[in-house]
Amino acid sequence: MKMSKKGTWVRASLVMMLGAQVAHAEVLQQTGINAPAAVDPADADYQRLRQQLAEQAKTLAEQQERLALEMKKLEETQRRIKAMQGQLGMPVEINPQRLSQAEASTFRGRGEAAGRVEDITLDVATVFSQPSILTPKGAFVFDPSLQYSFSSSDRVTVVGFTVLNALLIGAIDVRSVNHTAWIATLGGRYGLTNRMEVEARVPYVYRDDDSLSRKITGGTIDESFSADGNGLGDVELAARYQLNVPTGDDPFYIAGLRLKTRTGKDQYEVEYDPAFNLPKELPIGSGFYSLQPSLSAVLPADPVVFFGGINYTWNIKRDVNASIPFTDIDEDGLPVPGATRFIGEVDPGDSLGLNFGMGLGLNERSSFSLSYEHTWIDKTKLNGEEADGSLSVQLATLQAGFSYRLNKSTNLNLSVGAGLTDDTPDTTVTLRLPIKF
Repeated sequence: MKMSKKGTWVRASLVMMLGAQVAHAEVLQQTGINAPAAVDPADADYQRLRQQLAEQAKTLAEQQERLALEMKKLEETQRRIKAMQGQLGMPVEINPQRLSQAEASTFRGRGEAAGRVEDITLDVATVFSQPSILTPKGAFVFDPSLQYSFSSSDRVTVVGFTVLNALLIGAIDVRSVNHTAWIATLGGRYGLTNRMEVEARVPYVYRDDDSLSRKITGGTIDESFSADGNGLGDVELAARYQLNVPTGDDPFYIAGLRLKTRTGKDQYEVEYDPAFNLPKELPIGSGFYSLQPSLSAVLPADPVVFFGGINYTWNIKRDVNASIPFTDIDEDGLPVPGATRFIGEVDPGDSLGLNFGMGLGLNERSSFSLSYEHTWIDKTKLNGEEADGSLSVQLATLQAGFSYRLNKSTNLNLSVGAGLTDDTPDTTVTLRLPIKF
């Protein structure tokens, strides 16, 4: 059937319109604009994964925030302890050589050795795996020190007897003595574990004493006498163990044990001048072995570190079996020249000490500390009985210290101690330079 031109154009127009509508529908379906189109399952999984990733990212951000806070606390703790490194002024150990400072009696058995104020060094390398204030495992700290001490005393000795509480028969010796001592020490500490360290100290001692005496009943002339001594002092060995791994604001507890030998020449091994009844060569050792257990605590409380401790020193008795000069009087109440007394078993008396103080971290490299130490010393016994003229002694020291970290491995520590009793050295200055390897 043959169609007209007009019918052909109408039919062609309808075909083109239908084709355009089909193409438009395909475009809408591909772009997702066609609302009635069904949801693709793959698109749903994608949206679910995106939601899970967003939640995980949020959780990770919270964990990172908490981790940053914990790291900040950890770095602050490390900074506080490192600021205290090297000098906390914690004199938890009493060198038994200090016991000789009292001038009560020759038979005290403590010798004439000058004392040194002892302070403990709390070195910290890391607090990440296991907080510790002792020398880290495998680390060695070389700890040289130089100490100067000075003390003076005025002593009045009555050699004779009185009649009717009015008349003195004999002599009165008024004696003024200045004691000066220099102690250079080579020390070292090694960390067996992160919580246990061992230590050794080898001192070299130089002492100088100047005495000025006047026999009042014999005249008004002052007599001077000087003596000195130097050599190897009493070698010391020690071990310390950190009892706990504190959490939060808990303190550190440290137990220690120190052994002092008697390698230095003591008061029973030197010669005496019979005219002055004083040693010609000053002893530099205590003359007795000593064992000292101690317990101390350190409490960091930013920006301050509080510390304290208690110790007990057992001075082991010894059979001296030696004769030493002794001031005796004759029937007329006058001194007998060259008189001696035999010394058998000597028990120098034990001591109990306590200390407390605080250290302040000024910044990441320096710190300042104040501490107080008190020691009670028992009387000396001779052959099982209290020696004539033996007295119990109390030592008290107020100490200020300053520490500065020169670099990652070296500290410079300076401390100054002032004696608060007659038997304690008047002034003690200590310079230390611990170096960690």
